[in-house]
Amino acid sequence: MNGFARLGNFFGLKRNLVVLLLAIFVIGAGEELWMRFVPKFLQALGASVFVIGLYDALRTLLGAIYAYPGGVIVDLWGHRRAFLTFNIVSIVGYALVLLVPHWGAVIAGMFLFLSWSCFSLPATFSLVAAALEANRHSMGIGVQSVIKRLPIMIAPFLGGVLIDRFGVIGGVRIALVISIVLSGATIFVQRCLRDEPKEETPGERLNFLQSLREFNSPMRRLLLSDILIRFCERIPYAWVVIFAMDYIGMSAKEIGVLTTVEMLAATLCIIPAAHYADRYGREPFVIVTFIMFTLFPISLLISHAFPSYSFVLLVVAFVIRGFKEFGDTSRKALIIGYCDPSRCGQMVGAYYLVRDLIVSVGALLGAYLWTMNPNLNLLGAVAFGIAGTIFYIKIVREEREDELENMKEEIARRRFR
Repeated sequence: MNGFARLGNFFGLKRNLVVLLLAIFVIGAGEELWMRFVPKFLQALGASVFVIGLYDALRTLLGAIYAYPGGVIVDLWGHRRAFLTFNIVSIVGYALVLLVPHWGAVIAGMFLFLSWSCFSLPATFSLVAAALEANRHSMGIGVQSVIKRLPIMIAPFLGGVLIDRFGVIGGVRIALVISIVLSGATIFVQRCLRDEPKEETPGERLNFLQSLREFNSPMRRLLLSDILIRFCERIPYAWVVIFAMDYIGMSAKEIGVLTTVEMLAATLCIIPAAHYADRYGREPFVIVTFIMFTLFPISLLISHAFPSYSFVLLVVAFVIRGFKEFGDTSRKALIIGYCDPSRCGQMVGAYYLVRDLIVSVGALLGAYLWTMNPNLNLLGAVAFGIAGTIFYIKIVREEREDELENMKEEIARRRFR
């Protein structure tokens, strides 16, 4: 029993976090059967290149728009009621896409089926902040990240099998049925969350501008570098599967295998990185993550350049893509640490609103570059990745120099006392 207690303490497994982890796993097992194949699904339904780009842009935009109200809702309602609401709205979105096999229904349905992943983001951060001490935040986020990725290691492969067997449209629709069943089952899990809605303080709630004003200097700098790196991710994001299938010749099943490789790489690095980041500092881990973001589009270009070794090179590319999670828990822990604990949900929501609102343009830019040349799409992503990485390294160095200077001044003041 003591061994289990120590293990639970190491991973930060408080009761509410365990309930959340179960919900994340089960909902993810359903969503990941089909979510990564949505661009191909849209293509099969007759959508144009710009409709596919619009889907990816809206996905990022909704992540931005939903983040802040999601944070407000959890600050007002509490985690239990908020998570239940987000889940039910997502189920309605799945049903719409299932019942109306038209690309327009996918675009309309995404306003609903993205509720769980987009609205719940600040809620998960807020729950970690409430349940764990500050020096455990990376681990708390890390365990969530691992649990989120476990179904991704299997579900896309199974989704690829369904698509290869029943076609893109038929396979995705079967996956949607499974997703509805699994998400419905999590309603009973989420009812076990224990918390009470917070009382609203006049003048403090629903104040987006105040949340922005409370961003300190390190948080603003992290936000800017994060925006540049997310352009690197978003420009090719909707086109990775199409690039691998149409230009390199991979099957849907092979895409599933590559996704499993990516998630396995991410899973293996997240917990050790989170543990050491909590102990020794988080910024170096964030830098490694930014470098991996930049290397991924480069590795896709290389895999296309050597068709005889394309699958092996794609495996390497997706391992790199998995390793971009190496310091992502550290980045999220830094955000939590910069937030006012009483307004954590709103401040996290404001951060993601600003970031994703700007980065949503990257999806449209990616579609434009894709129509010109797929290689140009990937090269554009690399350029943003290099810029974001260099900028973050520069600001970390400046912050370290400022800290060192402040220490020297403090030592000097003590000597003259």
